Formats: sequence, structure tokens, C-alpha cells
Amino acid sequence: QVQLVESGGGLVQAGDSLRLSCAASGRTFSSYAMGWFRQAPGKDREFVAAITWSGDRTIYADSVKGRFTISRDNAKNMVYLQMNSLKPEDTAVYYCAAAPGGSYTITRTGYRYWGQGTQVTVSS
Repeated sequence: QVQLVESGGGLVQAGDSLRLSCAASGRTFSSYAMGWFRQAPGKDREFVAAITWSGDRTIYADSVKGRFTISRDNAKNMVYLQMNSLKPEDTAVYYCAAAPGGSYTITRTGYRYWGQGTQVTVSS
């Protein structure tokens, strides 16, 4: 079992940067692919980025490609989402998630464990 706790959200202005962190518990963390999703008010939860268990491959939603970077440190049981050039449409609750098997997926159903989320608000 993996427990996930996100942090790093906040209120920023358009063009600013934020780095989200996700702390994972559990000795099998390195065997999970990890992903970030987000959910804006009144909208479905959507995929943002994912990374394989080893960190050798990443994938991004088109809306964040070139602005966001996902990374992980298996020695520290941490996953990060570096968000640059933030836009008001990036405003959402951001969730960290773990997918068993090590190979990433962009679908919500592929993720077994979820954090509680952290709010990111980008003002114009």
C-alpha cells in the first residue's frame, strides 16, 4: 500500500512558477509509476503528467507540455511537478497518484492510490 501527501500549492500570478511535491510512504514506492492529475471547479479530473517507476520516461498533457516537468526521487520517496509559466486556466486542485506495474498510464482508472490534493490558484 502507498499513501500520498501533496504539498506546495498556493496562490500565484500568471507567469509565475510553483513546484508541487508528493511524499509517498511504503517500501514499494519505486515499483509504481506516478502521475499528476488536476480538477478545476465543475470539471472532470484530468491527466497532467506521468513518469515511469525508474524515471526514464515521462508523458504530458498537451495543455502543459513545455511548461510542466514531472520528476521523482526514489531514494526519498518523492515525486515533483515543476510548473512554469502558469496560466489562470491551470487553476485547480492537483492530485498525485500511484499506478502499480511501473509503466505510466494517462487514465484515471490506471491509478490505485491517490493523495488528498493541493490547491493551485493562478490569478491574471
